[in-house]
Amino acid sequence: MDTIKKSASRPALEGITLETIITELSENMGWEAMAAIVPIRCFTHDPSIKSSLKFLRKTPWARTKVEQLYLQQVRF
Repeated sequence: MDTIKKSASRPALEGITLETIITELSENMGWEAMAAIVPIRCFTHDPSIKSSLKFLRKTPWARTKVEQLYLQQVRF
């Protein structure tokens, strides 16, 4: 069941790396706005692409929220 659920939520992000997502969000929104929407430490305390990648790769729930934020930003 998990594989079906995962593949159903991923097609919109196919071919887009996590680094690209974080880079584009930080450039377009800024770290403060990202932290307001997804309050995780890697966005609130000394934010960087590297620290965000490290945390998000280990934390599926946070990665999902960041991916959803990216998809919302891309639509507008």
